Amino acid sequence: MSDQYFHFTLGPVQSFVAQARRTRDFWAGSFLLSWLSAVAMQAVIKQDGEIIFPTVDNDYLAWLENKGQRKAPSQGCVPNRFKGGLAKVPADFKPEDVVASIQLAWKALAEQVWQQDLSACPTSTQAITKNIWDRQVNAFWEVSWALSNDDTKSDLLDRRKNWRNYLPPEEAGVKCMMMDGWQELSGIATPNVKGLDAFWELLRNQGGTGIGTDLRKHEYLCAIAFIKRRFARCFAEVSVEMPGAWTLHGWEVKSSVPSVAYMAAAPWLAKVLTDAPEPELKAFHEAAKKLIQSYGEYDTQLRCVKDVLKDHINKILCWDTKSLDGNVFFEAALDNKNIYEDQKQAQVVKRSLKKLLTKTNEVRALRPEKPLEPVSPFYAVLMMDGDSLGKQMSEAQKQKAISKGLEKFTQGVNKIVEDHSGFLIYAGGDDVLALLPLEHALNCAYAVRKHYQKSFVQVALEDVSLPKIKTSISAAIEYAHIKMPLGKVLGDAHHLLDDVAKDKTGRNSVAVRVWKPGGQHLEWAMPWKYAVVNGKVVMDKLANDFQTDQQTTPFSNSFFFHVEERFAMLNEERRGDTDKTNNSEPVFDRKTMTALIAADYLNSGVNKDNKINLKAAIERIAPLLAQCFEVTRQVDDKDHVSFKKSKKLNSDALQLIRFLAQKGVEHG
Repeated sequence: MSDQYFHFTLGPVQSFVAQARRTRDFWAGSFLLSWLSAVAMQAVIKQDGEIIFPTVDNDYLAWLENKGQRKAPSQGCVPNRFKGGLAKVPADFKPEDVVASIQLAWKALAEQVWQQDLSACPTSTQAITKNIWDRQVNAFWEVSWALSNDDTKSDLLDRRKNWRNYLPPEEAGVKCMMMDGWQELSGIATPNVKGLDAFWELLRNQGGTGIGTDLRKHEYLCAIAFIKRRFARCFAEVSVEMPGAWTLHGWEVKSSVPSVAYMAAAPWLAKVLTDAPEPELKAFHEAAKKLIQSYGEYDTQLRCVKDVLKDHINKILCWDTKSLDGNVFFEAALDNKNIYEDQKQAQVVKRSLKKLLTKTNEVRALRPEKPLEPVSPFYAVLMMDGDSLGKQMSEAQKQKAISKGLEKFTQGVNKIVEDHSGFLIYAGGDDVLALLPLEHALNCAYAVRKHYQKSFVQVALEDVSLPKIKTSISAAIEYAHIKMPLGKVLGDAHHLLDDVAKDKTGRNSVAVRVWKPGGQHLEWAMPWKYAVVNGKVVMDKLANDFQTDQQTTPFSNSFFFHVEERFAMLNEERRGDTDKTNNSEPVFDRKTMTALIAADYLNSGVNKDNKINLKAAIERIAPLLAQCFEVTRQVDDKDHVSFKKSKKLNSDALQLIRFLAQKGVEHG
């Protein structure tokens, strides 16, 4: 019999991963999707199949049977789509066993969560709740697969998806606060706050370990969302017999994932802990602990904070303080009764925080150091994806090289993210998803990009029989205010990556958006070739150069404000002849624009001693203006790369530099 090739994908991905109220939900969706995909791979291997793409992390698969040797997996690293078979799929291979394995694993996990928490729901409503639970658990996952004896048919799953036989169940009643369209678990037919709270408060009081902090007051969830929120507390208890005579096991996973508030505050917190006097730090910690009751970030170890604690003389006090809820570092959050109902104690914390910062700045002044900057209310979501690998996967001779390159890439991503004080959500295949402090996101993206390129080069050097793979990776960075709904930010990251970094800018690019509470603030994108010069991310360097103190830095605040107004005038379009439509080119050419902006620069206060002439000013602002003219990467039919440079200025580039320099804090 000819070789058979098994193609597989599991979904829905977007609605399961991106619909999240907390960063923990975000992580849980990625982790569970990866886990179920690994179960599917193991189900293929148990039938004497071989996974062609991606290369399997054998230790991850070993953990499915409680036999792993390395540290237990804590991030998703297995793609939801794979190809298996390659001559070893037997004639009696059963795709239905792969589907059954996924459903058994999912239902076993759901049962553990139910027994841990939902068995405590009121007797009068338990039958209703169980009916909702079973309906949602049984109907959620969509599995698509195809069998072929043609190794070049890489589009089978895409064609299979066109049939779309996935029909979610009809959902009545009050809807889930996390997962759109799914009914929450109390079964109450119409919105009734008193009835909803009676059901959910009972769960918060009688459910399993940690449910009081895992489930906020007035938070109503469906079965899928509830599993995401609570599975980490009982994942180690999962054990179920699978088709193919093997037993699936879970393992211990940490339930702590840094919140967006904590991620935003981390670099600032590291500076506070470095210089804070012990009496004021202790008073703030005790007041905050009384307000929040528990250490929600006890297991969080971001690099910038961890480095401070390593040799700190007050290690225990600093550790306890760094473990506080991230919101206690923000005065606006302390004033928000929806976050902290006990406003009397919240105001005690606020006063303690102000005193702590005053005394910390007094210590810094003795060195002397600049006063602490206000804590930034912005964090970053980094999403990255390889360019055009799918097309090359249709070439059988390249599949092994691609698979090995991606394996090497995936294994190194977590350390890069950790080194930049971030938290990795997912790294599998050519996809990366991470949370980072604002000031580290651009450099982290560039470091991941360098690692991606290096991984494929190393594979070619290690095995000269493999073809060289020409590939690149694009990045999307969403800088978001902590008040922004997380689900909206995650959903937009996909559009930013696909529509802007890839389609509009031409791949091998980085794209950035900034989201403030009022909506999108700016957008900027650039091919990596122009975003990085001499091994440094230009935007990051410019942001470091830009400060409000014009006496010591190349750029002043007044220059940025004035030149933004100048951009609008310089972008005014030239009108064509009377018998033609308006020409899209601006009145001034790039050389003239540069000279005019250089003149503005000389008049901005940087040239009080008349030591800088126009030529020197042009040289100084050239790197800045290079980021203000949009560039599009273009590839022709013969794979020749060229770059088209816009003749118009993008004022969002200037706003981004100021945003990064001020870390999103508005200076009055």
